[in-house]
Amino acid sequence: MRFYVLFFTLSIALSPITVIAGKDHDHGHDHDHGHSHSHDPVSQSQAEKVAMSNIARLAKKGKIDNSWTSVKASSAEKKKFGKKMEWVVVFNNKNIKDPKKQTLYVFVGLTGEYIAANYSGK
Repeated sequence: MRFYVLFFTLSIALSPITVIAGKDHDHGHDHDHGHSHSHDPVSQSQAEKVAMSNIARLAKKGKIDNSWTSVKASSAEKKKFGKKMEWVVVFNNKNIKDPKKQTLYVFVGLTGEYIAANYSGK
């Protein structure tokens, strides 16, 4: 009997949540979270812009050297990783002393979302 009372009480208490989170609930997608909400493919130049803005963000956070913010992309091409295609935008920075860290690879989804950045290209 306790179970039924608890179940009934929780059902009544949580029922307004289903009304609030119904299918007509609008998030107002006019704001940006640093990634694209579009499902349209981006061009090479758009992928490079996404990569450069994320380089600036990473430099600001101290994840990469600040000198990367003044480096232009040396190449950008679509590559397949697993079953997904991604843009790989490559930057070369001779101001970095460690030769293994002179090339930075920024991965951008085909629809313009930032995926990752690393020095290996993998």
